[in-house]
Amino acid sequence: MDHAAAVTYRGLFALQHRGQEGAGIVSSDRKKVRSIKGTGLLSNVFASRSIPAELPGDIAAGHVRYSTTGSSRPYNVQPLVVECMDGIWAVAHNGNLTNAAQLRNTYQRKGAIFQTSTDSEVLVHIIADPEYCNHPRRLERAMERLEGAYAFLLMTKDSLMAARDPIGFRPLAVGRLGEGYVFSSETCAMEQVGATYIREVAPGELVTVDQKGLRSTTFGTVPDHLGQCIFEHIYFSRPDSIIFGENSHEVRVRLGRRLAQEYPVEADIVVPVPDSGNCAALGYSQVSGIPIDYGFIRNHYIGRTFIMPVADERSSSVDMKLSVLSGVVQGKRVVVVDDSIVRGTTSRRRVSTLRAAGATEVHMRISCPPIRFPCFFGIDFPSREELIASTSDIQEIRRFIGADSLGYLSLEGLLASVSNPENFCTGCFTGKYPTGVPSHHRKDVLEARTSN
Repeated sequence: MDHAAAVTYRGLFALQHRGQEGAGIVSSDRKKVRSIKGTGLLSNVFASRSIPAELPGDIAAGHVRYSTTGSSRPYNVQPLVVECMDGIWAVAHNGNLTNAAQLRNTYQRKGAIFQTSTDSEVLVHIIADPEYCNHPRRLERAMERLEGAYAFLLMTKDSLMAARDPIGFRPLAVGRLGEGYVFSSETCAMEQVGATYIREVAPGELVTVDQKGLRSTTFGTVPDHLGQCIFEHIYFSRPDSIIFGENSHEVRVRLGRRLAQEYPVEADIVVPVPDSGNCAALGYSQVSGIPIDYGFIRNHYIGRTFIMPVADERSSSVDMKLSVLSGVVQGKRVVVVDDSIVRGTTSRRRVSTLRAAGATEVHMRISCPPIRFPCFFGIDFPSREELIASTSDIQEIRRFIGADSLGYLSLEGLLASVSNPENFCTGCFTGKYPTGVPSHHRKDVLEARTSN
């Protein structure tokens, strides 16, 4: 399609909630591949750039970075761009590869030089490996070497490819725009650019678009039950996206309705924590009959604090992100609906500010079960020691955050709110993962030992 980079830029704006640490776009005019990348928000990276002039061509790939492996340094911003024997490759990745350290060590022992500390780069080395580069199913065989979660977008000077791991952890969709095709982590980006959603890229599928059109091949073994990330519906995706076949807004409203059934309370108003608690709060209000009101006002110039890479940044941004409407909560018994509690410090601040504004009672309701285990597949949950629910029971958490009562949605209630519940990963709640996990995991696990 014409001006592919400009279309990609508009689409990435709809996905900014998925990553705030860096952004990049790579384009091809079938002769030359060009790239612009940088740290920070999309608008900052491209503020002084002319996309049509600097990124011409009818093929493009873009990425916004949220670091779950590798530090927040400029060299880790994607799409990664490398030159192999058969030309330029660009790679954008969503997810975590659980065998990345093992693969990296294998190639380093053979003399390979890595330029980043992201797990995504190992795919480039597999693609360039002589064992694979002349094979007719080159990419399919390369994908079969990977373990863990991945939705990949790969680009050469004359083709675009999308692949999703056989367990289906992370979302990836394909759509149509004019005579061309688009791929996106969420369908909201397709709406943004005027594309029509066709379907999901299936688990274990590689979709290729080139001069011959669109074609599909498969790889790996798709299990009887998938491992789709339930947290996409709880928090991560935008409410207007279709994720794993369902609209996230509708799922979140169902979560709130079930939460009201499981944890009713006498109160005067339901207050959502914006924006991720809005839909569940609506559902809670519908079932409980308690009117919903906006006791918190969000500063939309502050990004998503959950996905900020540094604890100090998260803490200071939480203080700036929300303010309380005293006139709404003063003298009221308040039900606060939020999507989750991770460390507990954010909830503690919010309860404290509501009391300072005159709320007589504060009842906390969470639209997912307690998060007790880390995620190895693309959500940056910390180690168990940093998860408050892994070391404290519900009453201890309630006392810590200062609420009058605290209710978490049950696992049964969570799974009853989605279609095909057997196809979701709930490892962060249960510790039971759909595939093997590394014995230890840190975001900086692939950092060079000599880095400063």
